[in-house]
Amino acid sequence: MALRSITVSLLLGLGLITAPAAYSVRGGDAFYVGSSRCSIGAAVQGGYVTTGDCGSAGSAVTGFNRIAQGTVQGTVFPGKNMGWVRVNANWTPRGVVSDGRGGEVRVIGAQQAPVGATVCRSGSTTGWRCGTLLRRNVSVTYPQGTVHGLIETNICAEPGDRGGPLMWNGHVQGVLVGATGNCTSGGRTFYQPIIPILQTYGLTLLSS
Repeated sequence: MALRSITVSLLLGLGLITAPAAYSVRGGDAFYVGSSRCSIGAAVQGGYVTTGDCGSAGSAVTGFNRIAQGTVQGTVFPGKNMGWVRVNANWTPRGVVSDGRGGEVRVIGAQQAPVGATVCRSGSTTGWRCGTLLRRNVSVTYPQGTVHGLIETNICAEPGDRGGPLMWNGHVQGVLVGATGNCTSGGRTFYQPIIPILQTYGLTLLSS
C-alpha cells in the first residue's frame, strides 16, 4: 500500500478526516420503507421531503440501492400529506432532480407556476412525464381522511412514483401524493405544495 493510502487510512481511523458521502440524494429517485417503494420529492439541508404516507416518524429508510439511508423525522397525514427524511453520512443531498434518462434537472427554487403552465414530474417508476397544471387548492379524500390544498395536473403516474417532485422551469411545485388512472390509459395526479412542507419543518430547499 502506498504511503499516502496508509496515511489517509490512519487519519480516517482516528476520526481526523471524514470520508466523502458515497451516494447522492436526488428528487425522483427511489427510496424504501420496508418493502414499500416511494420517490424522493426534493433535497433539503440534511435530507429530503416526500409524502406523509410513505412511512411514519421513526421509520428506517433505505435508498434506491437498498443501503441504509436515514430515518423519517416527521409526517402529517391526513389534512396535509407531507413528511421528511434525515439522511445519514453516506448520503449527500443535492439540488437536482432525476430526468429519468440518466441525466439531471437543476433545482432553481420554489416559485409557483400559473394554472395552465406546462409542468413535469419525476418518479422512480415511470421517470420524467409532462403535462398541464390544471388547478390549485384541490381536496382529495383518502380512506384515512381528506387532504386539502393540493395541485392537480393531467400527468399520469403509477405505484412507486408517489413522493416524487412536480417541476416548472427548475422550480419545485410539490410532491406527488395521489393519482388516478395509469400511464397507459392516462390519468390525473395530485401534489402537496412544497412551501407548506418547508415551513412546517423549518427546512431549506437545496438548489444548484
